[in-house]
Amino acid sequence: MTDEPRTEAQLRASAELVVDTCFEVKEGDVVTIITDDRRKPEAEIVATVVAERGGLPLVANNETQIRRALADTHFPMVPPRNLHQAMVTSDQIIIMTNLEWANRFAHVPAVKESVANRARIGSIEEGFGRWPISVADIEATIGNAKKAIARLEGMKRVRVTSPAGTDVIVSIERRPALEVVPVKQPGAMMGPAPLWGEVAYAAVEDQTNGTIVIDGNMLGIGVPRHVEHPITWHVEDGKYRAIEGGAEARRLLDVITGVPGTETVAEFAFGTSDFAPVGDPSEKGRKGTVHFALGDNQNCYPGGQNRSVLHLDGVCHHVSLQILDTGEYIVKDGVWQL
Repeated sequence: MTDEPRTEAQLRASAELVVDTCFEVKEGDVVTIITDDRRKPEAEIVATVVAERGGLPLVANNETQIRRALADTHFPMVPPRNLHQAMVTSDQIIIMTNLEWANRFAHVPAVKESVANRARIGSIEEGFGRWPISVADIEATIGNAKKAIARLEGMKRVRVTSPAGTDVIVSIERRPALEVVPVKQPGAMMGPAPLWGEVAYAAVEDQTNGTIVIDGNMLGIGVPRHVEHPITWHVEDGKYRAIEGGAEARRLLDVITGVPGTETVAEFAFGTSDFAPVGDPSEKGRKGTVHFALGDNQNCYPGGQNRSVLHLDGVCHHVSLQILDTGEYIVKDGVWQL
């Protein structure tokens, strides 16, 4: 995406896409917009459109917590109680911040409580004012997710392989799918919009076996784009037994060592969008990628049993994703098959 200045019309179009399509704000809706210093001007434009629709927007600048959490992965992600209260009493929660922070924030109890209260909640991706996407594109991303969920209904095991060396088997038996798409429904789990699309599962905690090679984005280690050297997780009975690689692997070990629950492979997920950009945390929503997470899965994922204060995702590129029950591929050599 270009760095040229965005026009007022471009900014307005993005704000309307967020308010009208992604969050469907109606008259009387109470809307909390969480932001940081960098993205506050965008948040103010979204608030203006919310107000024009008859909604009641509150812009909360959470810059201090966000800055500290990005500098120290162990800094608490849970919001202060005033922001927590605003979230759980809102109809919509629109998060316009650093996207890595937003992705990690998705796994705090305040989000789970807001979802239980049937709020619409999601984070807004980078590129506001420049998104190359239409409502029809968003509908296609949602359609891809629904097709994949239908194919995986009742299935027990999947295998993921990649040219980088990933070869792992994951159990999703009796674990419902989590559909994370750009149009936010009341009570649906938080996820990014409008470019992102994802289908996620709480991996059965003691049944993941094999090798996972992270060659894309890795949350929590201070690397905003791709890792320079792949990070290899050797996984047995759902837990990593060794993590190998370069400086990024050592940084990941520094972050997770001694933090309860981070030894478990908690999530298996894959992208369903043609528009999620490669090279930053949004690539988790891109077709052809699979991501896995260490840490918590009980706050977000149906059936998840693992508790942790951390949830750190890593991305595998150019994957093949096969349903072992049927032999069918959802993705083969990085190409969507459905």
